[in-house]
Amino acid sequence: MAPSASAGGKKQKKKWSKGKVKDKAVHAVVLDKTTSEKLYKDVQSYRLITVATLVDRLKINGSLARKALADLEEKGQIKKVVGHSKMNIYSMSTLLPDLQHA
Repeated sequence: MAPSASAGGKKQKKKWSKGKVKDKAVHAVVLDKTTSEKLYKDVQSYRLITVATLVDRLKINGSLARKALADLEEKGQIKKVVGHSKMNIYSMSTLLPDLQHA
């Protein structure tokens, strides 16, 4: 080898970043009184209601959100727009007649 090639020094090994670490979400598993009141008062005014919207806005567990949606639909406060095995989409019950006439 030529002495000029070794004089440049060695390249350092690439250090990989650990990536972005997302904080663990701490969502409620049981409905407490304040969350329950917010659920029955506010959710029926949402235009689009899914499990993900309830989890995001109310900070509740996904399985709890599914049960809450089924309960709200049974009481007639919301109506199912799309029913699929993977995802159900609901809307406020007063909005649906307007959509059918449009």
